[in-house]
Amino acid sequence: MDGQYIKRILGKNIKLLRARRGLSQANFAEKANISIPFLSNIERGIKYPQPNILSRIVNALGVEVNELFINNNEIDKSKELLCLLSEDMKKNVDSAMAEVFNRYLG
Repeated sequence: MDGQYIKRILGKNIKLLRARRGLSQANFAEKANISIPFLSNIERGIKYPQPNILSRIVNALGVEVNELFINNNEIDKSKELLCLLSEDMKKNVDSAMAEVFNRYLG
């Protein structure tokens, strides 16, 4: 993982969490006590906040710091894979149950 990748993930997550809370950049920047241009640069993956600023961002979002560094695309891919596996297993179980039912009870 390089620094650019981390900045992009951090920025994307801050933007997503901010939007989920219905906060504009201006509202959130005021709440986190940072400038709007700096917040914009963070969200675009251009700048990385110092620890004290990151702490204010975390507090303003009401999340744990690790949540800002999770690559949600990988989580989404994992969830999608689990759903596909679950659907496939259900089909196989349903088919097997039907076969057993027909063989012994049908």
